[in-house]
Amino acid sequence: MSSHAIAKPQGWEGGTSPFGASTGKLFMWFFLVSDALSFTGLLAALGFMRHKFADIWPNATDVFTHLPFTHAHLPLFYVGFMTFDLILSSVTMVLAVEAGHRCDKKGVTLWLGLTILGGAIFLGSQVWEWAIFIIGSPEGAMRTMFVEGHWIQQVFHGANLQYNEYGHTLYANFFFTITGFHGFHVFSGVVINIITFTMVLRGVFEKRGHYEWIEKIGLYWHFVDLVWVFVFTFFYLL
Repeated sequence: MSSHAIAKPQGWEGGTSPFGASTGKLFMWFFLVSDALSFTGLLAALGFMRHKFADIWPNATDVFTHLPFTHAHLPLFYVGFMTFDLILSSVTMVLAVEAGHRCDKKGVTLWLGLTILGGAIFLGSQVWEWAIFIIGSPEGAMRTMFVEGHWIQQVFHGANLQYNEYGHTLYANFFFTITGFHGFHVFSGVVINIITFTMVLRGVFEKRGHYEWIEKIGLYWHFVDLVWVFVFTFFYLL
């Protein structure tokens, strides 16, 4: 056996990060991976049920056709706007992170403020979309239901967790669960961004000498945007 000691890979002996990343960023990645599994399970369940009830599953282009303050019939137009808005907010977050790398307080303030505005617009749009979905169309739809041992026909307007004007009840259940879960993530991100925005104004990060926290919340915000792309694709387009 050789008397020479086996060389150990540098960075794995403790005291330093193997990947050159801080503990905070590593744990943010751990959280995002675990959170991604939650969305994966929800979208997989959606796909399974949609395949199972393919004959009666509603078509999103027949449901989401409204535009605020108008009576226009534009399938998925406003949902597309929401998607564009969220993607644009991801771009402004990239610019905020880049400004943070240069310790540019004015740049971080500008781009982070625009990111907050984009997130707020998305949340407001989602509240409006939920309201229209729950209220439904004025004419409603005739549905057959089993009540006290008898099958009866009744006109339903909108949707909730018990009945659905647009088709199968599970469609509404998945809509509220998936978009609501994602909306909670956006809301949380907006709140965190607002808190961070105030910290930037107070000069907290200048005192620390770095803007690494901006990069951490940027990872979360990009994850939220990426998840919405999958939600938009699997729920609205397919």
